[in-house]
Order: sequence, then C-alpha cells, then structure tokens
Amino acid sequence: MNQELFRFDEISIRGLCLELFRNLWMILLIGAALWLGVTGLHNLTYKPQYTSYSTLVVILKGQDSAYSSLSVAKQMADVFGIVFQSEVLREKIIEDTGENIQGTINCEPVSETNLLVLSSTCQNPRQAYLFIHSALKHYEEVAKDVFANATLQIVQEPEVPSTPSNTSLFMDRRSLITGAGVVAMTAIMCLFYILRFTVKNLISARRLLDGKIRGVIPYERKRISGNRRWVKKALLLNSPSVSMDFAEASRRAETQIEYHMRRNQQKILLVTSISENEGKSTVAANIALALAEKHKKVLLVDSDLRKPAQYKVFEEDQKGRDSLNQLLKEKGDWREKIYYNKISQLWELFQFHSVEEPAAVLSGAFLEKLAGEWKKEMDYIIMDCSPVSISTDAEHLMKMADTVLLVVRQDWSDVRVINDTVDMIWQSGCDFSGFVLNAFYKEWIQTGYSYEGYERG
Repeated sequence: MNQELFRFDEISIRGLCLELFRNLWMILLIGAALWLGVTGLHNLTYKPQYTSYSTLVVILKGQDSAYSSLSVAKQMADVFGIVFQSEVLREKIIEDTGENIQGTINCEPVSETNLLVLSSTCQNPRQAYLFIHSALKHYEEVAKDVFANATLQIVQEPEVPSTPSNTSLFMDRRSLITGAGVVAMTAIMCLFYILRFTVKNLISARRLLDGKIRGVIPYERKRISGNRRWVKKALLLNSPSVSMDFAEASRRAETQIEYHMRRNQQKILLVTSISENEGKSTVAANIALALAEKHKKVLLVDSDLRKPAQYKVFEEDQKGRDSLNQLLKEKGDWREKIYYNKISQLWELFQFHSVEEPAAVLSGAFLEKLAGEWKKEMDYIIMDCSPVSISTDAEHLMKMADTVLLVVRQDWSDVRVINDTVDMIWQSGCDFSGFVLNAFYKEWIQTGYSYEGYERG
C-alpha cells in the first residue's frame, strides 16, 4: 500500500460538500459566537463620545479683501485653538453652566476659505452642546485684545449631537472577524475531511486497500412506503423500488465474487465489515439473490448473533422458525431447521434475536461439522457476520469459511484498520476474496475513472 497521505484526485468533491453541510451547525455556531463575543467586548470597552459643531466666518474690520481674510483665518485658527482650550475660558464655562464639563474643544480652518469649524467633544451630548455654546459666548472676553481688527460671525449654530462621533474598534471589524472565523472553521473542517484516512473514492480505494475490488455499489436511498405508517424498504436487487444501476452493480459484484470462488473451488463466503452500518447484510443478501437468479442452490446464514439483520432485510418474522443459535445449541438436523423462501429461491437460516456470549456459541466444533455437510448439498453458502471491530466472531467463523469478503463503505472506516484486518484474515489461513465498495456516491465532478473499472482476478 502506498503510504502517501493523500492526493487531490482522491478527494471527493461531493463528499467534502456533504461533510461541510453535516457540520454546518458548527460553522454557524462559531460565527454566532464570534459575533456575540465581539459585541460583548464592544459593550465592555466602548466609551461613546459626542461632538457638537459650529461654523464661523472670519471678517476683517475695515477691509473688503477676501485674500486678507483668507490669510488671517489660519492664524486665527491657531490662536483661537489656544484660547478655547485655556483654563481661563474653562473657568468661565464652568461658572456659566454650573457644571464641571470634561471635554476637548478644537478649532480648524476650512481649506481655501475664511471659515473656521469649532467642535467640542464630551462623553455626554448635552455637555458637548453646553461646552461649545458657552465657549462661543465667552471667548471674546478672553481674546478681546488678540485680534482687534478681526471678528468671528457664526454661520452655523451648534446643535445637541444625537449620535456618537467616535467608532468602536471591535464594532468596525465585527463582520470581518466573524467572516474570518467562519472561513477558518470551514478550512479546518475541510482539512479534517482530507486528512481522515478513509476511502473517499475509487482512486483512493485502488491505492490504499490491500486487496482486489470486486464491485462498487452506488449509494441508493431507501424507498419509503406504507399506507398507515412510514416504512423503509430494504435494498434488495429483486425489489422493484431499487434503481437499475444499483441492481446491476450488485449483480456485477456477485459475478466477480463467484468467478473467484469457482476458480478456487470455494463454497462458503463470509461477508463482514470493519464497522457497523457499512451495509454488509444488504451486500450479503444481494450476493445470495444474484446467485439464486442463476439457479444456484444457495444457503444464506445470518451468523451475526449480536445484531441480526437478515430477517429485517427480507422483512420476515420468526413464525415458528428455528434460528441459528438454536441449531448450534440443540445440535439437531440442520435440514429441519433451514427455511426455503419460494419468492427469493433461497435457503435461509436466520437469527431473530441477539444472543449473550455469541463467541462461545460460534466456537464449537459442531459449526465446522455443519460447514462440511452444507458444502455437500449446497452450491454456495453466504454467511453474514458481525463487524470485526466489535467482536471476535469473524475469527471463529473463518475456521469454517473458504473465503472472506470485506464490505467497505465510502468515507467510513479507517484504511489502516481495514488493511490490518486483511492481514489478520491471511494469517488465520483463510482466503481473502477482496472488497465490495458500498454506498458510493456518484461524483459531481468526474475525475477520469469509472466504477466499472475494477479488477478481475
């Protein structure tokens, strides 16, 4: 196996988008947390300031020259800036208003004009107005001898400010910070998906998996039906509710597996997976159905004593039928225990409820004896086994099985665990027939491969 971490052609665009959609709540949560956090910091640190403005015009006494007024405006701005900020004027303002107003006052000339803009800034809008209003009333008392030949006339009266004149560092950047957080979280999600060591498409399966790919089953949504209640229908290839692509892919996978077993003179196929919910029971059922369509005598055994599923797949109930664990405990005649399904043309030996300590039930020599007898009377025996990550049942069943098939779901189990399981199968002395890739989505962007291009061998 090539140990290179990943290649871009092995990334499923559809899978990546689905991953982001599934984790959209986390991305939105981060965005909301940042938005509220920045707002909270703003509320804790922001101190609003209010500014009241007044526009003044400089007029020189006894001169009509606009140029003279322009030249003296800049000088008056500097001088009046000092005057308006003087302690003498501040004392007169306090005396006039009766309040100790804390604030600043500035005087700035308007470029290329003889206008001055006077502004006072305080933390209270009322005080900002009182400050500038009182300053305009008393500035002449302080600066009466500074410019005896110039006067100031008010062009625009000051008003009480209604909104703060300063901005918050946090509020100004709130949208930017929130957007950056959302982008960063999205990037982290993408990175986690890319670095997750799973099978994401057929290209990665061919490079990463230590074995032959016997088939690729496309993802198929379970059809919903029922008059009185909603029921999920099983994905069986002989069901009219499944798509043609799904049914044909299942038949092609069966053909590959049968070819391998026939060439090696094998009859017992053990179907398992690494983790739960990879679709091993459905794959095992469809392999058995495809063989039965070819008029093979097939026995389908549900040897998953922990979470039996075949009776659910075929929508059957016990109805007095014997289960596998009863046969193993009673050690009776297996021919009396199996059930022939006329619709599917399968011989069935199902399990209808979970069993305590299934490993002890499956480890007896009687099961190996049964395997020998089944081989004599059946063309093929398909055994559905519990996942290898949750039990050692598969290791016991490998003693009687001829070959093992691993079902691998797209972007589900860790590739390293899958390949370790393959090594365990070979070390047990059992043959490994390969992989069936299950529930693989059709890609939005084709990358030059086809799901029908798996090996035969």
